[in-house]
Amino acid sequence: MLKKIVIIGPESTGKSTLCELLAQYYQTQWVPEFAREYLLRHGKDYSFEDLLTIAKGQLALEDKICAAFPTFNPQLPPTNSQFPIPKNPIFIDTDMYVMKVWCEFVFGKCHQWIINEIAKRKYDLYLLCNTDLPWVKDELREYPDFETRGKLFRIYKDILVNQSTPWVEISGNPDERMKMALEAVGRLIS
Repeated sequence: MLKKIVIIGPESTGKSTLCELLAQYYQTQWVPEFAREYLLRHGKDYSFEDLLTIAKGQLALEDKICAAFPTFNPQLPPTNSQFPIPKNPIFIDTDMYVMKVWCEFVFGKCHQWIINEIAKRKYDLYLLCNTDLPWVKDELREYPDFETRGKLFRIYKDILVNQSTPWVEISGNPDERMKMALEAVGRLIS
């Protein structure tokens, strides 16, 4: 069964980099953040409704990549298109928790569709990226101040503490982050 690992946290905490590095290490796929391409195409002056469009786009991208991922059915003999991949998880940069936090932090409310998807979707592990990396200026990033980034980190941590999927906080320099992530993923898939 495909193991799905989500990387979340405030902006500029190394989520996309970590997803890409983990996918390279495990020679597997990763789901990029849909919001980045959407905002680059449509501009960063987004509305509450845009966040619903982004959320739907994120899940459509996740579903598309996961559907193309080879899976194993023990009822069938292996073929060229169907073989076991027990050690290769898929890494997901952003999920509906991120969309919920974004909606509520910016607009003070969240789309019910996003909340419904949080209840329906199942993941195997969360990696929560801490704000201890230097903030990197980017045309789409909104919160360079440490206080706001810290507040957002605490919101994400509170969400993860109050749900049932295992999670690990990822912090330190890039090498330490990768080591922590590899240890967490290794425990999951071993």
